[in-house]
Amino acid sequence: MGSVTYCVGILLDEGVVLASDSRTNAGIDRVSTFRKMFTFERPGERFFTLLTAGNLSLTQGVISLIGEWLETDDPEKDLYAATSMFNAARIIGRALREVHKVDSGYLQQHDIDFSASFVLGGQVRGGKLRLFQIYDAGNFIEAMGDTIYFQIGEVKYGKPILDRVLRRETSLKDAAKCALISFDSTMRSNVSVGPPIDLMIYRRDTLNRAFTIRLEEDNPYLQELREGWGTALLNAFHTVGHDPGWVL
Repeated sequence: MGSVTYCVGILLDEGVVLASDSRTNAGIDRVSTFRKMFTFERPGERFFTLLTAGNLSLTQGVISLIGEWLETDDPEKDLYAATSMFNAARIIGRALREVHKVDSGYLQQHDIDFSASFVLGGQVRGGKLRLFQIYDAGNFIEAMGDTIYFQIGEVKYGKPILDRVLRRETSLKDAAKCALISFDSTMRSNVSVGPPIDLMIYRRDTLNRAFTIRLEEDNPYLQELREGWGTALLNAFHTVGHDPGWVL
């Protein structure tokens, strides 16, 4: 089963905001709902959240393998034994390569797209809150400098609002609102992306369970944002710019 997804992770001075859709599409008559946000934590010690995009069997295989490696005390495999966020990102990359090694050749022979990408956000006690994007080959990059967010999946429709609004000093609540408006833009342009939307807000250095919520399509706040943003865009269109004086 394939997957058209939209996920976003935003790194701020206050903390991190992560969001994912839940729609998986393998054809016009095969639309299902699968969670694409996964959390691994030990309160007071470490906190990791992983967003997934790509081939569903691959991403689920990676999540299952990471789960099997937990409690093994191997710092090269066990997220609960990882010494840093960099180490944790390497574990995700290693799990992705392991699943590729077993399954990708056979599936590619049958012309099945067997690719995936991940966003990893989290913090290990004594270390900094960090955000990574992990690519299909298992390599990764970190959000730093002017780069404060990562998108995976259907990224193009939701990007403009993120670029215009987000700054490192943006509040967590405003960043969450921006992320949801980004989702609304994506869902309006691509019906393969859709609710429920899983949203997580983690405050830097707390190392405790983050705020999480699942927003269904009929969620009042989601509807308010959708209607308000649509109205605001229409009003902006009619008010911006002067009559150019063209003779038509």
